[in-house]
Amino acid sequence: MKLNPAQNDAVHYVSGPCLVLAGAGSGKTRVIINKIAYLVQKCGYNARNIAAVTFTNKAAREMKERVAQSMGRKEARGLWISTFHTLGLEIVKREHKVLGLKPGFSLFDDQDTLALLKELTQKELQEDKDLLKALAGAISNWKGGLIIPDQARKLAKDEQQQLFALLYQRYAQHMKAYNALDFDDLILLPTLLLRHHEEVRTRWQTKIQYLLVDEYQDTNTSQYEMVKLLVGERARFTVVGDDDQSIYSWRGAKPQNLVLLGKDFPKLKLIKLEQNYRSSQRILRAANILIANNPHVYDKSLFSELAYGEPMRVLFAANEEQEAERVVAEIVRHKFVGRTQFGDYAILYRGNHQSRLLERALMTNRIPYKLSGGTSFFARAEIKDIMGYLKLVVNPDDDNAFLRVVNLPKRGIGPSTLERLGNFANEKHISMFEAIFAPELNHHLPPNAMSALYQFGRFIVDTGEHAERGEPVEAVKQLIRKINYEDYLYETSTSAKAAEMRMKNISELYRWVTEMLSGDELDEPMTLPEVVNRLTLRDMMERNSEDEGGDQVQLMTLHASKGLEFPYVFMVGVEERILPHQTSIDEDNVDEERRLAYVGITRAQRELWFTLCRERRQFGETMRCEPSRFLYELPQDDLIWENRKPQQTEQERMQTGRSHISNLRDMFKKS
Repeated sequence: MKLNPAQNDAVHYVSGPCLVLAGAGSGKTRVIINKIAYLVQKCGYNARNIAAVTFTNKAAREMKERVAQSMGRKEARGLWISTFHTLGLEIVKREHKVLGLKPGFSLFDDQDTLALLKELTQKELQEDKDLLKALAGAISNWKGGLIIPDQARKLAKDEQQQLFALLYQRYAQHMKAYNALDFDDLILLPTLLLRHHEEVRTRWQTKIQYLLVDEYQDTNTSQYEMVKLLVGERARFTVVGDDDQSIYSWRGAKPQNLVLLGKDFPKLKLIKLEQNYRSSQRILRAANILIANNPHVYDKSLFSELAYGEPMRVLFAANEEQEAERVVAEIVRHKFVGRTQFGDYAILYRGNHQSRLLERALMTNRIPYKLSGGTSFFARAEIKDIMGYLKLVVNPDDDNAFLRVVNLPKRGIGPSTLERLGNFANEKHISMFEAIFAPELNHHLPPNAMSALYQFGRFIVDTGEHAERGEPVEAVKQLIRKINYEDYLYETSTSAKAAEMRMKNISELYRWVTEMLSGDELDEPMTLPEVVNRLTLRDMMERNSEDEGGDQVQLMTLHASKGLEFPYVFMVGVEERILPHQTSIDEDNVDEERRLAYVGITRAQRELWFTLCRERRQFGETMRCEPSRFLYELPQDDLIWENRKPQQTEQERMQTGRSHISNLRDMFKKS
């Protein structure tokens, strides 16, 4: 497919900073792929000096594949395509000495973080789940805003903020002692490092000579700063984004970063991609009219050369049960008439709780479906167990991993032994693993506990040495065999079939690990510590995005649908208090909810349905429902409201008027 004029401009402009404002379905990934090829093949750049960053592993993987197809794998070798967090991890790994980290640092996922915070705040928060969640959120927001504990304490306004800032400091001290980093550290640490160390900054600016950033409207303060520091004064970069699809403010994303770019880089060239290759003209017209109600710094209007398309329909239901049944009945009817596939349909909703009744209706009608956001591969207990062992092998100071696996399968190391070991380790300021080998530990523990711990410790050390001797694949294989994990699964699973399924998951993990250790034509072989960190990161990034597949109706939240497209889309619960959400109405943040509705509408290629209830049960009460304000903001001549007389267009009204006049004339003639 040939590039259109705007795409062509975006690909060929390389002499300065460039912002590509890319509307939904306007082919932005094609621009990035073609631009990388142009930089290498026509502008003399080495692939190894170009980096492209995006927000999900899935997007990075697809981009990598498409670049390899477009340029050939040989020419693309050395090109860095990854998520922001993977790039951050790479910087931390290479600069660990400057950061004062030991080389085998661990990565904590959100569950590890919560477990540690729970342990550190027992006196203050008394294991209150809501407070713990609020604390974890506050720490994440501080890190996203580049605020370190000392600053957080100075900025704290009320009593709770002061307490949280104090606990943030305590958490940071423990993470340093554990030689561990959390998800937000992977942006915070490299950014502060680039800001304060000129030598490091020069090194990375020399390495990354051209930077491309996708989904730029989703960047937070620290990611924006990281980009600025990496591109430096030379400012050779292209960022691609769409302020109308910025729907992650609750994660710290700042769409105003698009505007800030123009202030920080006065020579910024703005290119708009407005031709949409996805949706019918009618769907795009509706999306444009809706989003025009939001304030804009940069105006753009999507257009399509596809057909005008079918009207959008608004369906009513008495309550949420009937709403689910109506959606399923409509899919069955539409599929039968149009001879389509189940995989052509998506049902989008504002909150995860809305999926339960939809699932039930689909199951009752024996319709296959895929729910995005189910249990992720890495959240399964057996995967967390083996990952716990691998984390401990590559970083014996990881107390979280140690506590997960030290008595799994059972080896006679009970809670009282672990409590004594933990207290001893704290007194000595060493990790629990290191404490096993301390000579004076035998004054604190009975001989049988000492022996069990020592054997476990030796096993972990031997496995690590085996991996370091250049036989990591064999070391991992022996590890799984020697802990008798398969026997343990058969003893603890609900059935032999369940044990077999869990063992299959372990085999899948083993396959991934061995592939990464061995490398392939796109990626260099990795060491075991690199593999463990990469998999931990993949787990964090992909918790809710297992690969779709098969002929299934897709169920997902509006947030999860971003970047996807489907021939036929149902947006359910399009009511005040749901979309826009009550919280956003209260916080006067309806603009973001409108962007969310815009994202939902622009997922549809051919046809779009909205559903709403007359009443809905909430918190045990039955509430009357009102149609969402967004439905009234859409062009009414493109909507068919069920049970309402369709509104006539100006043309139809004139036509009707003319026929009335000619009827009257006929009557007068006859009389």
